[in-house]
Amino acid sequence: MRALLFAVLMTATLPTMAEKLTIERIFDGGSLAGPAPRELRISPDGTRVSFLRAKPDDQFQLDLWEYHLKDNSTRLLVDSKKLEPRGEALSDAEKARRERARTAGFRGILSYQWSPDGKQLLFPIGGKLYLYDLAAEKPAPRVLDTGGDVLDPKISPKGHYVSYLRDQNLWVIDLSSGNARQLTHDGGGTVHNGEAEFVAQEEMDRSQGYWWAPDDSAIAFERYDEAKVPVTKRTEVYADRTEVIDQRYPAAGDPNVAIKLGLIAPSGGQARWIDLGKDADIYLNRVKWLPDAKHLSYQWMPRNQQQLELKLVDAKTLAQRTLVTETSHTWINLNDDLTFLKDGKSFLWGSERSGYHHLYLYGLDGKLKHAVSAGEWQLDGLLALDEHSGTVYVSSNRDFAPDRQVYALKLDGSTANAPVRVSQGRGSHMASFASDAGFYLDNYSNTETPPQVSVHKPDGSFVSWIEQNPLNEKHPFWAYRDSLIKPEFGTLKSADGQTLYYRVYKPLGFDPNKKYPVFNTFYGGPHAQLVTDTWGDYFNQYMAAQGFVVFTLDNRGMARRGRQFEDAIYQQLGAVEVEDQLAGIHWLKSQPWVDGKRIGVFGWSYGGYMTTMMLSKASDELAGGVAVAPVTDWRLYDTFYTERYLGRPQDNEAGYTRSSPLAWLDGLTAKLYLVHGMADDNVLFLNSTKLMAELQKRGTQFQFMAYPGAKHGLNLPGQRTHVYHLIADFFEQQVKGAPGQ
Repeated sequence: MRALLFAVLMTATLPTMAEKLTIERIFDGGSLAGPAPRELRISPDGTRVSFLRAKPDDQFQLDLWEYHLKDNSTRLLVDSKKLEPRGEALSDAEKARRERARTAGFRGILSYQWSPDGKQLLFPIGGKLYLYDLAAEKPAPRVLDTGGDVLDPKISPKGHYVSYLRDQNLWVIDLSSGNARQLTHDGGGTVHNGEAEFVAQEEMDRSQGYWWAPDDSAIAFERYDEAKVPVTKRTEVYADRTEVIDQRYPAAGDPNVAIKLGLIAPSGGQARWIDLGKDADIYLNRVKWLPDAKHLSYQWMPRNQQQLELKLVDAKTLAQRTLVTETSHTWINLNDDLTFLKDGKSFLWGSERSGYHHLYLYGLDGKLKHAVSAGEWQLDGLLALDEHSGTVYVSSNRDFAPDRQVYALKLDGSTANAPVRVSQGRGSHMASFASDAGFYLDNYSNTETPPQVSVHKPDGSFVSWIEQNPLNEKHPFWAYRDSLIKPEFGTLKSADGQTLYYRVYKPLGFDPNKKYPVFNTFYGGPHAQLVTDTWGDYFNQYMAAQGFVVFTLDNRGMARRGRQFEDAIYQQLGAVEVEDQLAGIHWLKSQPWVDGKRIGVFGWSYGGYMTTMMLSKASDELAGGVAVAPVTDWRLYDTFYTERYLGRPQDNEAGYTRSSPLAWLDGLTAKLYLVHGMADDNVLFLNSTKLMAELQKRGTQFQFMAYPGAKHGLNLPGQRTHVYHLIADFFEQQVKGAPGQ
């Protein structure tokens, strides 16, 4: 019996029985996550859940689906291929918007919106705007006559209008008559109405530039003029042509756009302008109406980002007052944790004033009532408020930094430092609550569990599956299940005594008596976290299957760990981040199963920057590295992001110089493979050309791969597969094959 059990266990675990995961399968073979839904939305009446799902044979083509809670049925609503069988012809503005939204690699239906009565859905595809009437006898999407390509379409809160942006102006369609009306008329050239400016979309997590009043009576909208923003001539090299793009790009230290905030009625007329103050060099971070539709709020920030004011505006008189003022000696992180209560007397506000992100209850007189959450733990954000029961639901990694869980707090502050955990199971719970907080959707995964979507009561108890997505013989990952490696999580200490989390995948068929090369991959930048217990680490699994120890460490400066952890990077980048990554490398070298002479590093974007800094500062510790789309001179990056950490170049010249790998290149002796898209409008290609020129001056040899027509994400057909083969080949030849074992 014991021998039979041993034989069964061996059959289940032997790596030779597993089909090998390939780079082609990861990037070109359809989704390995299974039928994982995206963009989950609960209908306004709470009877159904809509979502986007990739086609089984194309992980980048998204269709619109729905799930009925009453009978647990799921059905396809809109097949995107039937609407656009020949593919989409996108405007340049839409391409840029998708790049900034990190959806440039997807096709089909990427966004949609419910009507307030839950009977219609609005979505754009292929430059057309569709309204899908679910209540019709034969439901089908119909095209709205917008007169041209549109951006940011919305159904108004009462369902009387559809609004959108066209030719840099704000338009509405009156759904009762079908007539379109242009509300603003001065858009064009450098003037944009109803649109979020570049840095708002790229860095503030604000993609919209207009906001409906709850009763359809008015629209608040941003008007910006980028006339003073310098024009950057950017060359985009494609496979068959070269284009010179005149892009108004606000690089660090340069002028930003000039912003106005206006109110206009959907029936038309003159806009009324809200006074944003004497200082024109400011940021408009957030705009939100109050439930009474008589007041709106906006968040105002000066150029140095060390102050944030929440303003309340009377929509009739435009009189305003300040409700809350936040200050910081470093910078203020933006969040979306502002909820005005239905009682009309108070609101919830998110702040990091204690050193951790917590919630506070304020009166509309601007006076603090009490903290709703408190202690040395970090909120990810407010999920829902049940005013009837006085319960607040939040997301946090309170119990384990790599996790994301759901917790309940009392609105009266009585449980501020004792939240009740609602979600169950280690890993990541991305929760979406119904508007009345009567139930929530749990989009859950961990390193061994593909994404699952289920319905739960507010106390966390299970109601039903929307997508169970079991890892069985029907699952696309089933063929590779026996080679799935469970990572190990651990902690190290930084130089200042803070805790650093790491994740390590040991090679398939790990033998503790052998020494293995290391694939050390990181991001390293602010507002990110890579050491998470989530599904989908396919390329790391692939590299572990090739015989590498795969290691990731989250250094100081990264998110979800409180302000002391983040603030360590203020005024100079690439210092403590490199220091912490080196602590991880020293830990690796102390392990008997690591070959200390065969450690390589890889990163993309900020991670690419970190690769160049690591090689420049610590080549003696490394066999080499691959840097994809790295920032090499922070003077070339945008105002809002860069100045948040470094200030303006004219005020911190030494910080900018020391934050660049160009200042440390004399130390770069390990092998470097540099990669960049030749049409990158985020981290400009100029970053890599500057680095190449400096290396060539020094006679330093390096490898380089350019991708014609590629933006920051290298999302053109075949590019992802090609670049990851490049990365894997570099590590096989230059790291695993490095001399000196």
